[in-house]
Amino acid sequence: MSQLPIAYVDFRFCAHATEDLDKVLEAVQNILPNEYLEEIVFNRSSLEGHYGNPITFFETRIKDKKIIKSLVEHLAANLSVLDKDELERTIHLCTEKGSLYIRLDKQAAFKSKTKLVTSDPIRIRIRFRKSKIEDVIAVCKEIGMIT
Repeated sequence: MSQLPIAYVDFRFCAHATEDLDKVLEAVQNILPNEYLEEIVFNRSSLEGHYGNPITFFETRIKDKKIIKSLVEHLAANLSVLDKDELERTIHLCTEKGSLYIRLDKQAAFKSKTKLVTSDPIRIRIRFRKSKIEDVIAVCKEIGMIT
C-alpha cells in the first residue's frame, strides 16, 4: 500500500498539575514511530481546570504522507488483538464524517504499550479522504488496525 487515503492525523492530550510534563511527552513519543520523533512537534497551551488547577494542553496535526503512513502502520502493529476486536465492534461509534477517533492510555504508553482507553487519553483523530464508514472500515482493515 503506497498511498493511504488519509488527509491528516491529529494528536491531542493533556498533562494535569499532578503529572510530570516530561513523562507525559515521553509516553506519547513511545507510541510514535521512532524515525519521525524529531519531525513531530506539539503545540503547547496553558488551560485552567474546573477548580482552577493548571492543565497543559498539547496538540499537533500531521500532514506529511510518509509520517502518516508510518504512524498508522505503527499504531496498527502495536494494538493488541483484543483492542483491534474492540475497535472493530465499536467503529461506528468512533467514526464521524470521515474521521476515526481513537483514545490511547497514557499510562500504558509510558510503558511503550499501545492500549485503548476511555478516560484521560491521548486522543488521536485520523481524517480520511472519504467520509463513508465503509471506506474507513476498508482502510482500517487494509492497514491491520481492525481484523
